[in-house]
Amino acid sequence: MSVPAPLYLSLSAVLFTLGTVGVLVRRSALIVFMSVELMLNAVNLSLVTFARLRGGVDGQVVVFFVLVVAAAEVVIGLAIIVNIFRTRDTVDVDDVDLLRG
Repeated sequence: MSVPAPLYLSLSAVLFTLGTVGVLVRRSALIVFMSVELMLNAVNLSLVTFARLRGGVDGQVVVFFVLVVAAAEVVIGLAIIVNIFRTRDTVDVDDVDLLRG
């Protein structure tokens, strides 16, 4: 039994929408960070779906590189968030502009 491609694409659209709402509504840097990662995974799901429809592996190769970049982003992003928390005792995105200077 195979799942049709429009279901994968609709799941990808729902995940991307949830990620966008998380970025726009939340104030916590951790939630915003996780929402961006959710959006990246939604794009990866759609890339793999289109690659499967075309019968090629080019979309899957792009997804591999996106996952590598996302892993590096997680390391650097969490380090920045931990540093902000240590200096400000909060991870509120409104307080990040105070780090200028």
